[in-house]
Amino acid sequence: MKSATTIVKIEQQMVFVPFHKAAEWAAGKRPGTTRLIVQVHTADGTIGVGETICLWEFVQPVLAHTIIPLALGADACDIEKLCARIEGAGYYHHQRALVAALAGFEMALWDIVGKQAEMPLYQLWGGAYRNSIPVIAYLQAHDPQQIGTETTAAVEAGFGTIKVKIGMSPESDLEIVKAARAAAPHVKLRADVNGAWTIGTAKRMMRQLEQYDLEYVEQPLPLHDLAGHAQLRKLFATPIALDESAYTIQDVFAILRAEAADVLLLDPHQSGGMWRCRKAAAIAEAAGIPVTFHSGAELGISTAAFLHLAASIPNMMLALDNQQPNLTDDVVEAPQPIQNGQLAVPAGAGLGVRVNAEKLRQYRTEKICQPYLDPERPDWFPTKPQY
Repeated sequence: MKSATTIVKIEQQMVFVPFHKAAEWAAGKRPGTTRLIVQVHTADGTIGVGETICLWEFVQPVLAHTIIPLALGADACDIEKLCARIEGAGYYHHQRALVAALAGFEMALWDIVGKQAEMPLYQLWGGAYRNSIPVIAYLQAHDPQQIGTETTAAVEAGFGTIKVKIGMSPESDLEIVKAARAAAPHVKLRADVNGAWTIGTAKRMMRQLEQYDLEYVEQPLPLHDLAGHAQLRKLFATPIALDESAYTIQDVFAILRAEAADVLLLDPHQSGGMWRCRKAAAIAEAAGIPVTFHSGAELGISTAAFLHLAASIPNMMLALDNQQPNLTDDVVEAPQPIQNGQLAVPAGAGLGVRVNAEKLRQYRTEKICQPYLDPERPDWFPTKPQY
């Protein structure tokens, strides 16, 4: 029997929004962000919007050929059951192929639930633990002198946390951190290795990095090496944060059981949705571990989702990764501005954002644009560990 919240139509399209400056890290190079936008329609005319990361060719087909056929005719409010049913269509065998596609759909369902209840999502989830969310300044430079310039500008703009990418070469790693710390001696500084180090390199680098008082070193080793991360955590005072190792709630449990991290970077696009992200945060909270968010260069829909989650998760006490200043545009109307390193939590029902239809048309793409490999270095490809 059809109800007001029965799903009657699901639309999806990829968009590509260029960066001001190409993002380069140990695992690749990207000129912009490719995202999959999902719109779920219910019988009463409510439209929920969602967004997910789209760096792999399988994301859109999983949504089109598995999720949409199973979701049509279902109740949009039965989120837990519907997501479990989709996973039960064989995807428990390869969860990481499912989570990104499921995340955009699940986000749209929560937007519907919030709109039906006429409440912002953070209120549905227990209210605001915090009303303003700190975000990082995500530095794009790899030259130490330019790092110093960008760090100074970020501090002057009011950012209290700076993030640098290292893991590019053993020669530059220390110089990048040194330059950032010299330009900002009193702000929080975190460094992301993206799994580029061997355990031997990590031991040597962690020892040398201790003088710079980092908030944490992120993913120093490849994602599978929980034992190595646990070893680093015991040897050094600088906290270890894991992101690539922490996709699913099962991954999070394994990390905590191995005592492999001091901080977890969560991401609803990598965990299979907002609700699973809340579950992962709760698991970490029980272990006394703070969490924050990884950024895959999300647009305004996912940014709103991050803010509702961050507002309502008690142990999400660290500044969120964020790449908004490097985006040339967005697909939502009136994107949230960053003010003094903070983003305000949307107050509208559901996610509290509206999609700009003209921007969707403008940035529509049929292909994933350069997710990892660098055309300027045709013989190069990322390996983990690199050195």
